[in-house]
Amino acid sequence: MYTLSVSALNEQIKHLLEESFSRVLVEGELSRITFHNSGHIYFTLKDRDSAISCVMFRGNASKLKFRLEEGMKVLIDGAVTLYKPRGSYQINCFSIEPSGQGALALAYEQLKQKLSAQGYFNPERKKTLQKFPSRIALVTSETGAALQDMLRVANARYRVLEIDIYDVVVQGESAAFSIANAVKMADTKGYDIIVVGRGGGSIEDLWAFNEESVADAIFHAKTPVVSAVGHEIDWVISDFVADLRAPTPSAAMEMILPDTNELYLSLDSLATQLTQTLEQKIYTLNQELLHLKSLYAQHSVEKQIGQKKEEILKLKEEFSNTIAFKMQSYEKDLLHLKQRFPQTIESVMNIAQHQLLNLQKMLESNNPKYKNKKGFAQIVKGSEVVALDSLEVDDIFQAQSDEVIVSAKVLKKEKIQ
Repeated sequence: MYTLSVSALNEQIKHLLEESFSRVLVEGELSRITFHNSGHIYFTLKDRDSAISCVMFRGNASKLKFRLEEGMKVLIDGAVTLYKPRGSYQINCFSIEPSGQGALALAYEQLKQKLSAQGYFNPERKKTLQKFPSRIALVTSETGAALQDMLRVANARYRVLEIDIYDVVVQGESAAFSIANAVKMADTKGYDIIVVGRGGGSIEDLWAFNEESVADAIFHAKTPVVSAVGHEIDWVISDFVADLRAPTPSAAMEMILPDTNELYLSLDSLATQLTQTLEQKIYTLNQELLHLKSLYAQHSVEKQIGQKKEEILKLKEEFSNTIAFKMQSYEKDLLHLKQRFPQTIESVMNIAQHQLLNLQKMLESNNPKYKNKKGFAQIVKGSEVVALDSLEVDDIFQAQSDEVIVSAKVLKKEKIQ
């Protein structure tokens, strides 16, 4: 037996470990994940009874399609290595897959949830597409069948359209960068619509349209964007972010472009409707004009003046007859009054003379001078003329005439039965 240094021992252990466990598949739960500034990812893989340190260096980490999360169960493909300075062993991870679920499917759901929480899919932020666009941009591959399908439909439906093609890589590692840059560039050119699309394929083929960089470019574009990727059953992230999702590239052109033939038919139909409407309107106005002419003939100014003249003449005649009748009646009444006037005056004078005599007699009977001669006197009590029957026993009063005042006292008062 011989003595080893710590470094020598660690070196032998490292050799044994790396030779014995040069490739391992290990399943476990992620814990204590650290995303280092260098791009490396450090974490612990554990199960119910044990744990092991793991590292995924930047080169392999950049290929991950999903984000590692605490507690996620994964399947790791890697190699066991020894870190000599600390004498600790770890797994150097080459690739990581979600346990029981594909990495792309998980990445898709993770990004979908993230962008949804950030409002990328909100309907209220969707822009309205022009009904009759004049310029559009197609962001797709020049060599793909999707481009030919879109051009064929556009040529058949709406030939007045100006189309610019932005050739991009639609699959592979550089595809997302290519598509995002093309969308950003097209957005600065003043197009009415930008169509981003490609034909069908596997989830890996379509993955560029699930990348966050493409979603960001579409979300921040001021130009309305249409996502037309794959077939009807294919849903990618760009479909949710875009202002309009088309099931296929050719369907996108049908959805955003009017059909010239249909427009011609619509114009013909509108022209027919307009002609019928105008004819009906002219007929109605004709009938109204005839009716107005008839009303004018019945109620014209000349006719109204004639009617008023007739009415005036009739009123004049009636007025003259009424005046003549009244004059005759007044003449008869006047003659009758002339005949009765002397008799009436005589009768009124007689009545007046009789009334005058009666008043003269009453004046004489109430005159104090005449009353004195006949034994009458006024009863005065307290400077007021009072009635005789108002006096009581022991009252002092004056009996006065126009010549004499006599003071007296009531000694006895009796009522005459």
